[in-house]
Amino acid sequence: MSLFARQQKALVSTMVLIAAAEGEMTDAELGMIGRLVSTLPVFKDFDRESITEIGRHVALLLQKSRGVDELINDIKDSLDKPLRETAYLLACDVAAADGTAGQEELEVLQSMRDWLELEPLVASAIERAAAARFRRHH
Repeated sequence: MSLFARQQKALVSTMVLIAAAEGEMTDAELGMIGRLVSTLPVFKDFDRESITEIGRHVALLLQKSRGVDELINDIKDSLDKPLRETAYLLACDVAAADGTAGQEELEVLQSMRDWLELEPLVASAIERAAAARFRRHH
């Protein structure tokens, strides 16, 4: 697998991880993953059909006792610093897609900030941007 394909897989895995944080993925979250993969330049030439396969792989890992650690290490090893920021942005967008980020999602995002080694101000800016993008008019 090429480095670029490995990076794309890691980005999709990050989105699936946050979507699965509450035990099931909502239609809004799945739709968001599909839209992000369809529109962002980082996914140019990505095989969208592989999203299902990546999702199954992540689900299997999450069932293993050390599966989350294995997934996190694979994601970290696949992404350089700029793409770690991209991964966090994608995770925030997926978490916000259904209107609210639940407690489990917030805990996973907190952990992501640590293991992606994001600077606090960068993480805050990404979170603020995601919140602004998905703010609903009252």
